[in-house]
Amino acid sequence: MKVDRLVSIIMILLDKKRIGARELADMFEVSPRTIYRDIDAINMAGIPVRSSPGVGGGFEIMPEYKIDKKVFSADDLSALLMGLSSLSGMVRGGEPVHALAKVRSFIPADRAKEIELKASQIRIDLSPWTGGGNIQPSLKLIKSSLEESRLLTFEYIAHHGNKTTRIIEPCQLVLKGSHWYLQGYCRKRNDFRLFRLSRMSNLQMTEEIFTPREYQKPRLDFDDVLETMQTKIKLRVHKSVMDRVLDFCTYEDFSPDGDWHFIVDFPFIDNEYHYDILLSFGDKCECLEPLSVREKLKRAILNMAAIYEA
Repeated sequence: MKVDRLVSIIMILLDKKRIGARELADMFEVSPRTIYRDIDAINMAGIPVRSSPGVGGGFEIMPEYKIDKKVFSADDLSALLMGLSSLSGMVRGGEPVHALAKVRSFIPADRAKEIELKASQIRIDLSPWTGGGNIQPSLKLIKSSLEESRLLTFEYIAHHGNKTTRIIEPCQLVLKGSHWYLQGYCRKRNDFRLFRLSRMSNLQMTEEIFTPREYQKPRLDFDDVLETMQTKIKLRVHKSVMDRVLDFCTYEDFSPDGDWHFIVDFPFIDNEYHYDILLSFGDKCECLEPLSVREKLKRAILNMAAIYEA
């Protein structure tokens, strides 16, 4: 007997005045006898379900037990629908879909159009434009390990391509900036670590069960740190890459330089990641100052050219 089926039957009975055993059986792809057993279990749990024989008969929850659907406002239901719809796009499986169906069961028929319209006014799609197809199996496996408190093992590609084998006590799945991360206690480092799922390979759940530890949630907001590390450098960019440059700064950082170019005060940290950003703009971007950044870019470009000349 599946608990999720029992919960779904309860939600249907709360939503409908009366429904027959055959209709419920067809809905859940089980036999009417199974539905009768489910109804008995619901009654034993303290939810009064009565049956009416004959034409038009079926099961119904006692009217005085039903939930007043007006307990949720239109804004409440719209927010729930919007959040669950976004989650179902990222986490595949029955849980978000079933939860979405249950929330919809609370929508009164005379307010359905209004609430669905509100929910559709904002759409949150955190899935990447390309790639990410290998993430779903990993998410499913990690969710199982979290539920069963079982160790995970995997190979991890860190900075500069360094590969290590890790044994992790999983604590939490984190979605940040359209990327999935796993927070867990690493037995190799004897400390909590945050791992990006796309950098994992050969992920496996072991038979060993661990006792969950108390831990602090990972820090995911580094705005204050970045402000102390960032400096402004001066770029000259072609208007054709303006839209991409705006992903890293604001329009107020641009000033026209002729008909086809802009001078940009660009936020920059002297590390490999930010040099890669500048190089991604190709010949549509020139660093004017400081000289140190300009020289490092020049060396990187010469090194790239040497590969092709060879």
